[in-house]
Amino acid sequence: MSDVINAAVEALNDKLNDGFDGTAKFTIADEGALMIDGSGAHAGDEDADVTLSADAETFRAILEGEMNPTSAFMSGKLTIEGDMGMAMKLGSLLA
Repeated sequence: MSDVINAAVEALNDKLNDGFDGTAKFTIADEGALMIDGSGAHAGDEDADVTLSADAETFRAILEGEMNPTSAFMSGKLTIEGDMGMAMKLGSLLA
């Protein structure tokens, strides 16, 4: 598993104290994927309600609060497939 995925799982688990009431997948270009669900974040590539895809730099900037997830989406740096409402809920947890 990639160091980027491991670091992302740790950072997300720190942010998601109460879990997430759905399933989301983050696909990080050239690194792999991770899942977020009611139990927190973990490495994985299962089906999800929403899939968010970005490069490692964009994903890191979102996690560190340097980039707003909505801005990343609007600028084309983040793509979203699936339940947009679930993506918005996740975005508010990450901001």
